[in-house]
Amino acid sequence: MYKTLLLALLFPLAIFAKSERPNIIFFIVDDYDKHDCSLYTGPKGLTPSMELLAKNGITFDNMHMTSTVCTPSRYTCLTGRYPGNSYSSQYLEACPKGTQGLPAFNMALEPDNMNVAQILSDNGYVTGLVGKYHVGAGHSIGPEKNTPYSEKVNQQQYKGEKHGRELIKERGFDWAKNVYMGNLKSPFNAHNPEWTTAAALEFVTENKDKPFFLYYGTTLSHGTPKGWDKSLDEPLITGEGRIKKPIGNMNRDTVRSRVAAIGLDPAEKGGILWMDDALGILMDRLEKLGIADNTLICFVADHGSKGKASLHRAGTEVPCIISWPAGIKKNVRCEELVQSTDFVATWFDITGAKVPEKYLLDGISFKSLFQNPTQKFRDYIYCENGPARAIKTKDWNYVTIRYTKEDLDAMKKSDKYAKRLLGLSGGIGRSFMKPEAVEYDQLYNVSNDPKEMKNLALNPEYSPKAKEMQAVLTKQLKTFPDRPYGELIPGSNTLGKGEFDIILDGIRDLRPSDGSKPTKNKKKSKKKKDNKEDNKKKDKKKK
Repeated sequence: MYKTLLLALLFPLAIFAKSERPNIIFFIVDDYDKHDCSLYTGPKGLTPSMELLAKNGITFDNMHMTSTVCTPSRYTCLTGRYPGNSYSSQYLEACPKGTQGLPAFNMALEPDNMNVAQILSDNGYVTGLVGKYHVGAGHSIGPEKNTPYSEKVNQQQYKGEKHGRELIKERGFDWAKNVYMGNLKSPFNAHNPEWTTAAALEFVTENKDKPFFLYYGTTLSHGTPKGWDKSLDEPLITGEGRIKKPIGNMNRDTVRSRVAAIGLDPAEKGGILWMDDALGILMDRLEKLGIADNTLICFVADHGSKGKASLHRAGTEVPCIISWPAGIKKNVRCEELVQSTDFVATWFDITGAKVPEKYLLDGISFKSLFQNPTQKFRDYIYCENGPARAIKTKDWNYVTIRYTKEDLDAMKKSDKYAKRLLGLSGGIGRSFMKPEAVEYDQLYNVSNDPKEMKNLALNPEYSPKAKEMQAVLTKQLKTFPDRPYGELIPGSNTLGKGEFDIILDGIRDLRPSDGSKPTKNKKKSKKKKDNKEDNKKKDKKKK
């Protein structure tokens, strides 16, 4: 009786002690929008694992990624730094100090290992990575993209994946397995969550008695639904090449029928449910191992898909759910502004990690929101991608685009450069077709205009708000050492409003009137058409 009473008294203390050093699983998905998650505006029944996760935690309604393409977004999630504060050799070579920064795919984790994996490892955690990495530059030794399949190519892929594991461990992770160093590429461009899940299950099982940090980067839902659907029929394709038999740890064969059963098109939505399945299997294993209560799971997307590469809401605002039964409130929503720099700061806070003084950390811990999700947290967030910068509040989004002198010189040499600026590093991205997205300054009232179709920056009525937001942006930009930006912080290669109209005009000329994707310069296309007509007339006269 006394033994039972003693255990009853000590049990809460044991839970409290364990909750001081929780396990952490950072489950990051690729190119995923809120409208495909049933916790937001998505169809019910498509994401049951996410719904279960939310019942044991907090759904964040205002989580934003500071950058909206893979590499800088993941860089921030692993370091807690803005991409523009990267000091990797790749970034400094592309954007030397004293010049305007253009954060995009031009960075990697720094060799001093000032990142979450190394710091938590130094503080007694076992750190592991599974799946997509994409923050290492010049890393791949596998086959070239679109190489025809052969056994030799298969062996190259196998060796490349093993080489990738070692590179990841050099960047602070204790363990890495079943990794993709970047995006999928032919002839191995098929998603295989069974392969990455197998490694995740192995890691949590091996380390169930130790505090661990697992970074799980699934390749879904990158690409198109056509690619997701095709991948369901390719169980042997993995990141280490073609394997001999299916792994078989997931219900791959029932994905289509389960999507159809809730009234959706399997070809369109199958990849979403398949991704959700991977999360569910991992959650089940934690329960079986008896470590679910003291494991924090953070589900988040690296950026939106519809607004990818832009700083519009559809690019920066992502689904985010955090569950930690022993440490946070359950089944609640948080409307406070949070940004991706804050993840690492929070993990350091809840683990009690000792962080080196030289560690550059831009984020703020949101641990306080775990018990009080309505507490005031941030007044605004800051985002950046290529030449674009933005300040966002709950009601407003202020976006600027400032190209550089190098961009202007390149545009003067070739009008083809305008199309290049519509790539993922050009600051406009998939917002290109919005009527007023190609402007120096953009101001949107996201409360009244959630799709950001009406730019208020040039409306005199909203001039005070535009000036207010620009002042906040300028203040934020001054925190970046030796990094000028446009006319707000003039520098050696910056351009102000009115100095790069040729670029904006060239980009606008690429916009098709029928709403299709840009394919070529309209002016150039018209010139070719006129030449053809002239040649026809000449030929007719000769005859």
